[in-house]
Amino acid sequence: RHGAVKNEDTFKTSPFHFDLWFYFTLQNWVLDFGRPIAMIILPLEWFPLNKPSAGDYFHMAYNVITPFLLLKLIERSPKTLPRSMVYVSIIMFVMGASIHLVGDSVNHRLIFSGYQHHLSVRENPIIKNLKPETLIDSFELLYYYDEYLGHSMWYIPFFLILFIYFTGCFTPVEEESRMPVPALLLMGPSSLYYWYLVTEGQIFILYIFTFFAMMALVMHQKRKGLVLDSNGLFLFYSFIITLVLIAVWVVWLWDDKILRKKYPGVIYIPEPWAFYTLHVNNLHAAKESL
Repeated sequence: RHGAVKNEDTFKTSPFHFDLWFYFTLQNWVLDFGRPIAMIILPLEWFPLNKPSAGDYFHMAYNVITPFLLLKLIERSPKTLPRSMVYVSIIMFVMGASIHLVGDSVNHRLIFSGYQHHLSVRENPIIKNLKPETLIDSFELLYYYDEYLGHSMWYIPFFLILFIYFTGCFTPVEEESRMPVPALLLMGPSSLYYWYLVTEGQIFILYIFTFFAMMALVMHQKRKGLVLDSNGLFLFYSFIITLVLIAVWVVWLWDDKILRKKYPGVIYIPEPWAFYTLHVNNLHAAKESL
């Protein structure tokens, strides 16, 4: 039966999946974080504004490779996990990432026309003067598909799959509850990427609920005499370091009045690309004008 936990695999353990975690971290950095960087660095004449950019092709590769790696990760779980939920989550993930591909492609191309990510759609100089004004509604719809619908359908199943995998990362053997050196080396890049994912994707609530669920599961399993194996420790500690990085990021930009205006409310977590267009990009423009 799909989704049933077999008695014979209850106490199975698995070694640290260095190959999968390495590929996972590498493609996250190159194909996700590297998307907008490739678009900005590569000459514009190679990828005209009315054609897909280099970052779009990175995004297409990400949409294919990431679901494959997530499925391979689930396959290596020492427990039989609910496959129907995994498959539905993968389908939703691909749909959400594909919606995001379109919206993000247009939004990032607008940078070349002067669009500023630290401002809202209606406050952007290149948007607020559009005629007829109904065009502004269309750009707000595009922003909604990119930042809200696309992110929700992308990140909710992503974190759900990670949590489903995490539920199978427990062992009764204390000696197996330690991380090898390769895991320690990967933890920094992995945590830094999750920081980027949470801040740029504006998904702190989803992330923190997933982290709390992990903590609750760890405490529950501990009462049963079970501890995290090396893969579970890698994922759990990566999330802890991510939380520390987010706290440092928020404290650093706490008094930024412009970013405060774009991100009002109790939860204030600025996007890295909003910080870039506000401070780094403007700094470059000032140097070029000298």
